[in-house]
Amino acid sequence: MSTDQHESKVVLVTGASSGIGAATAARLAGEGHRVVAGARRTGRLRDLAARSPGVHPVPVDVTDRDGVRAFVETARDRFGRVDVLVANAGVMPLSRLDSLLVDEWDRMIDVNVRGLLHGIAAVLPVFAEQGSGHFVTVASIGAHEVVPTSAVYSGTKYAAWAITEGLRQECDPSIRVTTVSPGVVTSELAGTITEPGAAEAMREYRAHAIEPDAIAAAVSYALAQPPDVDVNEIVVRPARQR
Repeated sequence: MSTDQHESKVVLVTGASSGIGAATAARLAGEGHRVVAGARRTGRLRDLAARSPGVHPVPVDVTDRDGVRAFVETARDRFGRVDVLVANAGVMPLSRLDSLLVDEWDRMIDVNVRGLLHGIAAVLPVFAEQGSGHFVTVASIGAHEVVPTSAVYSGTKYAAWAITEGLRQECDPSIRVTTVSPGVVTSELAGTITEPGAAEAMREYRAHAIEPDAIAAAVSYALAQPPDVDVNEIVVRPARQR
C-alpha cells in the first residue's frame, strides 16, 4: 500500500509547539496534509491548531518511549495510517565543557538522540507493515561543524545525522529517509542557554537568522518528490552564514 506524492499524507511532527516544528506543521497542513502535531506544551499546540486547519494537536514528550509509541498509534487509529514522521524536537543549551553543566548535557542527549531513536522505534514497524513511509530528521548545521560551546550539542546532532543515515541504508527502498540540517533560524532555542558567555556569543551569531518556514519549505520539497526519488540530505542556512 503506497501513497502518491500528490495525495494528502498523514504527517506527524514532533516539537511542533514553536519554531521549525510549528512552521512545518502549518505549511504541510496548508498544503492539504493531515498533520498530527506533537509537543509537551499543549496550549501552544491548541493555538497552532486554531490558526491552521488540518493540524491535530496531540501531547507527546519524545523522551518518553511509551509516550512516543502512543503518539504514533493515536495518529494511526485516527487516520488509518502514518505516512511521514518529522522528528524535529530538540534542545540547544550551549555551554563550554569546563562549565560542567552535566544536567544540560544529559537533557540534550535525552531529547536530541534518545527522542529520535524513540521515534524510529515507534514508526518503523508501521512503515514496514504499510510498505511505505518517509522519515525526516531535523538535525542542524551543528552536525557538520563544531564551534566553542557547541561540543555536546554538535555531538548530539552528528549522532542524529549518523543514525538517520544508517536508517536510510538499512531501510527497504519503499521507505524514504531525509535529513534536513538548518543553519541559523529564528527560534526559541537560544533562550535555553544558561551560560552567560555562550548566550552572548549566540546573540551575535544569530544576527542574520532566517525564518522557520524556510526549513518547512525544505521538508515540503522532500515529501513532494515521486516515490522513487529519495532526497537524502538538505542543508539550509542564511546566505550570510559562513
